[in-house]
Amino acid sequence: MAEALEILAGEAYPLLVGLAGAYQAVITYKELAEKIRASTGICTNIILPNWIGGVLDKVAYEAHRRGDPQLTALVIRTDSRMVGKGYERVLELAGEPPVGNAQDLERHAARARLECYRRFGAPLPPDGGTPELSPKH
Repeated sequence: MAEALEILAGEAYPLLVGLAGAYQAVITYKELAEKIRASTGICTNIILPNWIGGVLDKVAYEAHRRGDPQLTALVIRTDSRMVGKGYERVLELAGEPPVGNAQDLERHAARARLECYRRFGAPLPPDGGTPELSPKH
């Protein structure tokens, strides 16, 4: 499983970099899983919540290592259109304290998404763009 997670994360990283080239682009956990499984040929009967976090942890670590913005902020839940609880790993890697609630976590992710769009060449609006929260917030 560890080897599979490495391969899947290696596929997820450039996919997310490409996604960041479009302002306001996001992808759901399910969509990301489908794309990286299809491109790697790795299939599992393990339910998505039990393995996608491991992939995104590796992506978060790699982004931190490279000095890239947190690409995992582009991955959102289908139901809430917000990042999942696992996004807190990003804060740990950056040495930041945990946030108090889902709203604060989503605010952090919204700022990280904007950094991704700026870094990876998304055409931005004249004002440079703004951190966009989930419609829920």
